[in-house]
Amino acid sequence: MSRGNQRDRDRERAQARAGGKSKNQPKSDGLTPEQRRERDAKALQEKTARKAAQQAAAGGNNAGGGGGKTKK
Repeated sequence: MSRGNQRDRDRERAQARAGGKSKNQPKSDGLTPEQRRERDAKALQEKTARKAAQQAAAGGNNAGGGGGKTKK
């Protein structure tokens, strides 16, 4: 059983719904790769600082250990 051109029509319809966007289009945020790297690094530092502060406030209960069973 062949599907004829249904598959092709479905692809065309999906592309039309997506506004003709292609999967391989570069990000259009207007930043150079260096600026993007700096922005991402800053965001990651802020995220880790927030997480460290949150763990410190919680008493650090989740620090270290694996919680695994030990042999006796």
